[in-house]
Amino acid sequence: MNYYRLYITLFLSLALFSCGEKQDATSTPIDQTLETEPEVIKEYGYVLDDYVVERDTVQSGDSFGKILFDSNVDYATIQEISDSVKNVFDTRRIRVGKPYMLLKSKDTLEAAQVFIYEQNKEDYVVVDFEDDVTAAAKKHPVTIVEREVSGVISSNLSSTFDDLGASVLVSIKMADIYAWTIDFNKLDVGDRFKVIYDERYVNDTVPAGVGNIKACVFEHRGREIYAYRFENDSLPGGYDYFDQNAENLRRAFLKSPLKYGRLSSRYNLKRRIKYYGYRVRPHKGTDFAAPIGTPILATADGVVTKSERRGGNGNYVKIRHNGTYDTQYLHMKKRLAKVGQSVRQGDVIGTIGMTGNSGGPHVCYRFWKNGRQVDPFAEDLPASEPMAEELLPVFDSVKRPLQLQLDNLPFMTEAEDDITEEQEATEALQ
Repeated sequence: MNYYRLYITLFLSLALFSCGEKQDATSTPIDQTLETEPEVIKEYGYVLDDYVVERDTVQSGDSFGKILFDSNVDYATIQEISDSVKNVFDTRRIRVGKPYMLLKSKDTLEAAQVFIYEQNKEDYVVVDFEDDVTAAAKKHPVTIVEREVSGVISSNLSSTFDDLGASVLVSIKMADIYAWTIDFNKLDVGDRFKVIYDERYVNDTVPAGVGNIKACVFEHRGREIYAYRFENDSLPGGYDYFDQNAENLRRAFLKSPLKYGRLSSRYNLKRRIKYYGYRVRPHKGTDFAAPIGTPILATADGVVTKSERRGGNGNYVKIRHNGTYDTQYLHMKKRLAKVGQSVRQGDVIGTIGMTGNSGGPHVCYRFWKNGRQVDPFAEDLPASEPMAEELLPVFDSVKRPLQLQLDNLPFMTEAEDDITEEQEATEALQ
C-alpha cells in the first residue's frame, strides 16, 4: 500500500514539472514585448519631427525679410532667396493675417530652413532653402460637394439666404446670372427660388467657398426663369447660362455699371434744378449712387477710347463696344482702365468718386447710340449670340436631369406644409 502511494506521488510530481517547463517555454518574457513605433507626422511633405516647427500669421509691420531675419537667417541669404523664387512667389506681397509655418533646424541656432505661406484656403507656397533654394506653388486637396437650397423672399435676397443658413455668396452668384432679366433691388415678398450649386472643402473639412451654380430657377412676380450652366469651348469664357429654350440669359449690356447701388437720377431731357432757377438743364446720363470706392463695371465688351480727367466730368472712362454703341462712366475716384485696353463685360474699370461736378458719390452712366446720347432703359438692347444649332442636343442632355432635380426640390413653404401635414396625420392617429 505504501508503494502504491509513493508511485502516485512520484507520477504527480513529474507531471507538474513537465507542465511548468512547457509554460516557461511558450510564455514571452516582459522584457521581450514589442514596442510600438512612434507615429510619423507629415505636413506639406515634411516630417515635422525633423524640425523645430513655428506657426504664426503675418502681423502688421511684418515682411518676408523680417520674418526670416527674426529666425536667424542673414540678410544676404534673404535677398538670395527672394531673387531666386520671384518667378514663383513675390515675397513682397505677403499679407497681414495670412498664416505661415517655419521649419527650423534642430540645433542651438534654430535657423529657418523652410517657409510655407498660405495664400488662401486652397493655394500655398513652399520656399525651401535648406540646401538649394526652391519655391513651389501648390494646392491643398479640394473636395466638391453638391448642395441644394430653396427659399421664399421675405425682405431681400441676402437676408433670405442668411435665414436659411446658406452662403450669401450663392445669392451674389445667382444675382449675377439674372443680372439682365431680374432687378434684385426690386424683388417682391413672396418671390421664390431653387438653386443647385457646389461647395468646396479643403481636406474634406475646411470650407473653401462656393463653386459653380449648376442650375437655378427664380420665380419673380409669377414668372419662372430657369438657368442652366452650359460649358463648351465655343462659348466666350468657356460657359454661359441658358434658359429652358436655350436662350442666353446674358444680354449685350448690363442694366447697371454697379453690382450694388441705387438708381438716383434717370436720363431726363426736361430736368429742372432749383439751384439754377428751375431752368431746363437736360440730364443725358443715368446716375447710380454708391459709397466712395465701390467698383464700377464695364457694361459690355469693348475697347477703351478715353481715360482722363476733364472739367465737370471729373475722372471718366469711355468704351467703344461696336459700330453702334459707346458707354461713358463719369466722376470716378480712380480710373483702372487705359486707352486701347480691351475689356470684358463685368470688368472693373474704376471706382465711385465725386470728381468734377458731383453733389455726392455716384457714377453718371452715359449711353451712346450712333454718336447720340440716349436713355439705355428706353433702348431695346440686343441679346448675346444665340446658341449654335449643333449644340442644342448637347445642351438638352445637360438640362433634362437638372430640370428634374429642380422640379423635385420643394420650395421652403412647400417643405414646411409637408411637415405640418405629416405632423397632423401623426397626431390624428394617436
